[in-house]
Amino acid sequence: MKYASEAPKGRAAEVAARSGMPVSASDEQHGTRNRVARSILDHGPSTAAELALRLELTQAAVRRHLDTLAADGVVEPREKRVYGARGRGRPAKVFALTDCGRDAFDQAYDKLAVDALRWIEQSAGGGEAGRAAVAAFARARLAVQAEGYRGAVEAADPGRRTQALAGALSADGYAATARSAPVGEQLCQHHCPVAHAAERYPQLCEAETEVFSQLLGTHVQRLATIAHGDGVCTTFIPKTASTEAAVTADPSTTKTTTASASTAGRNPE
Repeated sequence: MKYASEAPKGRAAEVAARSGMPVSASDEQHGTRNRVARSILDHGPSTAAELALRLELTQAAVRRHLDTLAADGVVEPREKRVYGARGRGRPAKVFALTDCGRDAFDQAYDKLAVDALRWIEQSAGGGEAGRAAVAAFARARLAVQAEGYRGAVEAADPGRRTQALAGALSADGYAATARSAPVGEQLCQHHCPVAHAAERYPQLCEAETEVFSQLLGTHVQRLATIAHGDGVCTTFIPKTASTEAAVTADPSTTKTTTASASTAGRNPE
């Protein structure tokens, strides 16, 4: 079920509505359902209330679409993690994309990527030499990709460089956000176009972490990855003297901003 391919139906419905052409209820349902799935992809695991607010729909309508998406195996309900003291009542339920749901978007070339990496590994002789060859390829690929991000990061004020990197990653399809943390920041990637390849070859995640460290000029720590089974790829960026001074001077940098696996743990949702 290629939900990404249903997006044009939603746009077609909008065009038809503006032109006075009849719009089928089926097209409208497919278009809205695709928006729900896409919102979870872009923002990570979400409650029905969060989706309703984000998409300007009623919670009842969102729940109907979530029920259908869950029946199709596109999303799955999870218990929302609560940090600190838990209040009364049951914790809110969040909905996250399944592997099938992620496949419905733009991971059509994952098998090709895995096959290419396997060829590199085997051509180098397999074993440690093969893993090193894949790591060298991953670093070379990410070095080229990083050049497209470097300008945006270096042009940003020190306290906003994580946000600038999130914007650059989002432009490349990673649906990234930056948010404040008690002793630093978290860079969250809600989508990974190469998640299945990275599951087989964690060198891709390791090379990406190295590039983030180089771009931001500080040690970073990968807390979670989609390839490892987490809902979001999360990288922790500790506060430095320069970023802490910038945040103090500009309190707005403490807000979460949205831009469009070797050490993997579990990601806060």
